[in-house]
Amino acid sequence: MSDQSLSKVLEAVLLAAGRPVSVEQVLELFEESQRPSAEEVTAALAELAERCADRACELREVASGWRLEVRPQYAEIVSRLWQERPSRYSRALLETLALIAYRQPITRGEIEDIRGVTVSTTIMRTLHERNWVRVVGHREVPGRPELLGTTREFLDYFGLKSLDDLPTLAELRDLDDIKVQLEFPGGAPVDIAVALLAPSTAASDEAAVVEESAVVEEVAGPDATESQDR
Repeated sequence: MSDQSLSKVLEAVLLAAGRPVSVEQVLELFEESQRPSAEEVTAALAELAERCADRACELREVASGWRLEVRPQYAEIVSRLWQERPSRYSRALLETLALIAYRQPITRGEIEDIRGVTVSTTIMRTLHERNWVRVVGHREVPGRPELLGTTREFLDYFGLKSLDDLPTLAELRDLDDIKVQLEFPGGAPVDIAVALLAPSTAASDEAAVVEESAVVEEVAGPDATESQDR
């Protein structure tokens, strides 16, 4: 099979899958006698990315594999296909998620110390139900509190390949979007933009509605370490 033909097969697979697909998963789709090598699949993905250069969708690698996404400039119009109200998250939830993403592994108590307020059970339940956060261990102190980290689903949802793709704090200081003020011990207050938490619009994303009974900030979108792996 030529690289061009393989790239077309990959395009069909990614469109049909509705989720990120890894190179290993692609290989399993072929009969053994017709199975390309991992290198050939990688080359075909590069060819597909080039063919998408002038299209409304782009090929992006995220934590779980590769997916076709609607380009950000078309996201607003495309989102109107779904009649549901846009996802809404409280400021407190976004602050908590940003702290876990940047300071993981971190305990709930440490989050509360930084924010200066109690983290509600509703917030933690929402983060776990979205499968954005999981328990990665326990702090070896009295009570052995749970250590929290982000998941592979968190990376996929926000269009990240790894935690290294998160904007640096220096970059976030320059963003002018709606901001969340976080106080980091030993340093000046850092402005974390809510734009950090706006997911890319993937062809596979489903519209979701999550509401907190607090003051809410609207987030646009449809839907490392060991802490990334599951």
